[in-house]
Amino acid sequence: MVYHKQNSFKKQSLFAALLLLGMQVYAQDAKLPTQWTEQAQNAEVPLNEYPRPQLQRNDWLCLNGKWDYIGGKSAPDALNPQSAASFGSVNQKILVPYCPESFLSGIQKNQEINLWYRRIFELPASWNGKDVLINFGAVDHDATIFINGKKVGRHSGGFDAFSFNITSYLLKGSNTIVVAAHDLNNGKAPSGKNGPRGDYTFSSGIWQTVWLEPVSRTHIKSIKLLPDIDGQRLKVLVNTSDGCSVTAIALNDGREVSQTKATSGTYFYLPIKKPELWSPEHPFLYDLKITLHSNDGKITDQVTSYFGMRDIKLAKLNGVVRPFINGKFMMQLGLLDQGYWPDGILTAPTEEALKFDIEYTKNAGYNLIRKHMKTEPQRFYYWADKLGLLVWQDMPAIWYQNEDTTVTRRVFRQELKAIIDDHYNSPSIITWVPFNENWGAFDVKNITTWVKQYDPSRLVNGNSGFNNNPNYQKAYGDPGNGDYVDTHIYVGPYGASVPDDKRAASLGEFGGVGLFVRRHMWPVENNAYEYEPTQSALSDRYVFLLDRVAQLMKYKGLSVAIYTQTTDVEHEVNGVLTYDRKVEKMETKRIKEVNQAVIQSGHDMNK
Repeated sequence: MVYHKQNSFKKQSLFAALLLLGMQVYAQDAKLPTQWTEQAQNAEVPLNEYPRPQLQRNDWLCLNGKWDYIGGKSAPDALNPQSAASFGSVNQKILVPYCPESFLSGIQKNQEINLWYRRIFELPASWNGKDVLINFGAVDHDATIFINGKKVGRHSGGFDAFSFNITSYLLKGSNTIVVAAHDLNNGKAPSGKNGPRGDYTFSSGIWQTVWLEPVSRTHIKSIKLLPDIDGQRLKVLVNTSDGCSVTAIALNDGREVSQTKATSGTYFYLPIKKPELWSPEHPFLYDLKITLHSNDGKITDQVTSYFGMRDIKLAKLNGVVRPFINGKFMMQLGLLDQGYWPDGILTAPTEEALKFDIEYTKNAGYNLIRKHMKTEPQRFYYWADKLGLLVWQDMPAIWYQNEDTTVTRRVFRQELKAIIDDHYNSPSIITWVPFNENWGAFDVKNITTWVKQYDPSRLVNGNSGFNNNPNYQKAYGDPGNGDYVDTHIYVGPYGASVPDDKRAASLGEFGGVGLFVRRHMWPVENNAYEYEPTQSALSDRYVFLLDRVAQLMKYKGLSVAIYTQTTDVEHEVNGVLTYDRKVEKMETKRIKEVNQAVIQSGHDMNK
């Protein structure tokens, strides 16, 4: 447990205590350790950075670390239980926030369906008189929370954050939290690549940070930020627990840019004269401070945030429909980014690891990632915002959209909205992708239209790779609307779609050329679409593919090309990096040169 007060924190040597008790913390060996594995497994409080950079408070308590755990076939039913399970003499520990199927959890189970977590905590004395919120970054899939034996509430959805006010349930001194997590992982709720027809290790339960924070009875619940470049202003909505007055201040390097007073629950504007625009080449971020005042003028809550001034729209360049960022065409060249880890599965082992993939992508000359079939913690998008990397955000797929349709389709729609709400404020995200290759696809045209209406500030790719289809269902195909005509071509890139009179052309996936790297592969039979024998040969092949991408961009109207993929993932060996992130499989200097040449050719087309 880590208590933070104005960037200071107090640590308790939990890991050492477990060793003194003679408990075996890690019974297994890591199949494929990363350079961060040892640091993560020895961390008293892993991933203890503040988890929500766009709604940040100074005072908070991180609950990551060792929890008591019950799971497996004998575990009590964890789907919306009315009472907490009895832990009795249970002494199994799990390292939160790593899922129980991962090495870093310390238990490395097979798929878990009913999962029970318990943690005892004490609140700092300085929190007396405050309301207390408990926050979860993500729990897969249905979570029920108990405090001191009393049920607080439940949440459904494996990829979005949620909170509860637990003030009325707390006692003086020690308090006990129990989390019941239920995850059938049967393809009838969004699960992405770790679903029943996915490719990778199943995961379940808590997989993002858990934390507490003290607030006043009247406090900020959420904010919504929308840059208006043409109007030179930022549109702001502050949602609070009760109506009150709001003061919002935009800052540039500590210097006040503008200030607006308004009322919570209604939209208002912050003027941003001659805005400094955000782009991958210049990822400039303004700071934002939001303060709530009671009727007598006292401050009841204060948070810090940030925003980037950028827009993305479709427009024509020399008669061809293309995506324009800040008024100019920018060739989007990126990597398919799965976000899986050999030690943490869905969860990066450390903050440095989370940041590493973004830094490598930037350093290799790309300007885009497509976050494929999963979401990430808020801090991932913070680093994409800060370092300057465009993001296409996929919706994790369901797999059996034609079974129990009144339930499965409603769940998909609800969780799609929740994911958009969670990440709405990140300037790096420029495109939403509701469906991929017809997986779980239904009502694609209407859902594409709905996303466009719900978030008109971004582009929407309704069914990326509509030319591909799983063999167990009928293809939905091209929805005919949205902002992209998108095909997937392996190895490609020839055969990519061309723009029509309303949509830009995207090559949503291509490449997938593999390279075996001994001692850096997951211990299964490995595969790729095609192979090269050496780093040099793979680099030659990549340069050849990118030269062809440049031809398609210049003469066939292609505006986006996404290479598969950032890293190897379990059985797949077609990454630019090995799965453990220890080996660069291509000559990065050459890759960067050709990537930047293609992007620059796109810039030159604006002249």
